[in-house]
Amino acid sequence: MKNTISRRSFLTSTLATAGALTVPRWVHADPVGANGDIRVGVIGIRGRGGSHISGFRGLPGVRVVSLCDVDSEVLAKGVKEFEKRGQKVSAYSDVRKMLEDKEIDVVSTASPNHWHSLMIVWACQAGKDMYVEKPVSHNVWEGRQAVKAAEKYGRIVQAGMQCRSSVGIRQGIEFLHAGKLGKILVSRGLCYKRRDSIGKAVGEQPIPAAIDYDLWCGPAPKEPLRRLRLHYDWHWVWPTGNGDIGNQGIHQMDICRWALGVDTLSPGVMSVGGRFGYDDDGETPNTQIAYHDYPGAPLIFEVRGLPEKNESKSMDKFLGASVGCVIHCENGYMVIPSYSEAIAYDSAGKEIQRFKGGGKAKATGAGAASGVVMDFAEDGNHFGNFIRAVRSRKANELTGHILEGHLSSALCHTPNVSYLVGKQSEPGAVLEQIKGSRDGAETFGRFKEHLAANGIKLDETKAVLGPWLKMNPKTERFENNDAANELLTRKYRAPFVVPEKV
Repeated sequence: MKNTISRRSFLTSTLATAGALTVPRWVHADPVGANGDIRVGVIGIRGRGGSHISGFRGLPGVRVVSLCDVDSEVLAKGVKEFEKRGQKVSAYSDVRKMLEDKEIDVVSTASPNHWHSLMIVWACQAGKDMYVEKPVSHNVWEGRQAVKAAEKYGRIVQAGMQCRSSVGIRQGIEFLHAGKLGKILVSRGLCYKRRDSIGKAVGEQPIPAAIDYDLWCGPAPKEPLRRLRLHYDWHWVWPTGNGDIGNQGIHQMDICRWALGVDTLSPGVMSVGGRFGYDDDGETPNTQIAYHDYPGAPLIFEVRGLPEKNESKSMDKFLGASVGCVIHCENGYMVIPSYSEAIAYDSAGKEIQRFKGGGKAKATGAGAASGVVMDFAEDGNHFGNFIRAVRSRKANELTGHILEGHLSSALCHTPNVSYLVGKQSEPGAVLEQIKGSRDGAETFGRFKEHLAANGIKLDETKAVLGPWLKMNPKTERFENNDAANELLTRKYRAPFVVPEKV
């Protein structure tokens, strides 16, 4: 099975601890004045980066003054768009040069995953605050380094987990924490999102002439391109991506952890999955179960990239949700089916309360008594929340604090580690490994049914079963698997090295 070859190749290329190299340090910028404009530089302006530009441009007292992209054509187009509006922006292809610019106060990035943590460290060292897309890291170790950098340099770092700024979801979580549905039994995340094959390339593919491929690769190995499309499909190969659990699923993983009220990595984790339904250049599983064994209640996450059945255009749903969360409790359950609302049901499935934000959100804490409306606090305005914290210099005002981003991102990485050190197994071996969990066995049963509906029999096309990994939440290292510990970091490519000491 191609999946096994991909995992072995990944293990061979990454089983090394992170090295320590001298990293650039820049003169620190002064804190933003309370009444001055905040000047923003956006890194990676193709795709999601365009949302960063429009998001910041829509905020009072905020100006996008600089763009950075390794694609010269994309960069030129971005500059031209500003010129059409009579606005001037500086342009950089190298993020290091942008961070030297004293005319920039904060930076944001929508670059590929493998760049995120290094950019955070460099930005903090340069005295810049930062908004970073999810996940905040490509592996567990570098995510913690990003947290340390933000703390050491006193920077405001927001993780792009927009659901944290949703008034409706926040109210729903408060409802759960108040015990209105009783004790939480299972926190379940769903990423049922169609992903077609990325195709199969024949040999090395050309790099578009406008792209600085060395900068694009950055911390990752600079290897020949062996997939048909450089952009976006990097999500489905291990050197740069984390699969859909770390792409779309990070949002739902974060909500599931938020619901449980836990602020550490899970003490036990395992995963089962595979890349089913086609043979392509992708490496990450398109069908996966991740089981986080928290003491109070498990967090179970499901990824499905195939449709509900062969030749269907529809996706499976679980209690009405395809991409969302279902929190099972003693006296009912809550469904969070979107980025903006939460719905509580009783044990019989009758809706009892719906939480949905909209418009302006009233202040919490000291401001709540006077009914003051928060600056930039329109429901879901995660960029606005970040800017408010930049002005106040109070990191605790962030709804997506870098520590929250690290923990939830790491909860996507650790099951992938279990998967990578796993092996193809019979369905009976999977059931034996999860026999102590009724919810785990039920989830695996639906996993098998889903694959069967797509013409895949696990007796013939075996899934990869990862071992149970015992995590020490304090050290964020595994206690029972040396090979798994090696995959908590990576071998960085100089000079793009996340440093041991930030």
